[in-house]
Amino acid sequence: MVQKEKAKRGRPRAYDPERALAQATAAFWDAGFSATSLDDLSAATGMNRPSLYGAFGDKRALYLKAIEGYSALAQAAMQTALPYERPLRAALSLLYERALSLYLSGEHGARGCLLTSTAATEAVMDPDIRHAARDALEKIDEAFAARFRFAREHGDLPASADPAALAKLASAILHTLSLRARTGAHRADLEAIAGSGVDLICGTGKPARRRAHRRHHSTDAASPR
Repeated sequence: MVQKEKAKRGRPRAYDPERALAQATAAFWDAGFSATSLDDLSAATGMNRPSLYGAFGDKRALYLKAIEGYSALAQAAMQTALPYERPLRAALSLLYERALSLYLSGEHGARGCLLTSTAATEAVMDPDIRHAARDALEKIDEAFAARFRFAREHGDLPASADPAALAKLASAILHTLSLRARTGAHRADLEAIAGSGVDLICGTGKPARRRAHRRHHSTDAASPR
């Protein structure tokens, strides 16, 4: 009687999904969605077309995954680059410094931000890409706004400051840094823009601490009349 062979286990994946997505994201980041072919993605990831389709779907689905992954990384970076324990000016300066290091990186040259450099072009004709890009940008606005609310509550911004409006301004500074980096601006010029933006948001003078004001107020209230 012939013994049956034991059932073979399924083949392990011949690729690392996170690494493959990062490599595909880099390809899109350099050339944009339309100019990145399936052959380019195969070369970047080391996966043939059937494997790419099986792992990620078509090129558009892979691009949407790239936007989703980039957005998640941006959110994490915002949390670490805008520490609440630092003064607002120092936190903003740190964030823009790290953003510039990212925007000026790339194997083929400075590539700016994936969203503003590539998704904005496709957003006109593709509602899904438009929605994904807008959602990612709005999350950045929200992170800025939360940090500015905290700063206002702790005296780093005046009581009259509008965190939502300042968040849009802080995001706009990121966008112009991305655009100018991708078009070849020098780091020193970009740092000057970032510094001017920090001055505009925080003010060139040091705001009075509201905690100190409350202590003064309490002393007045306790003094004899």
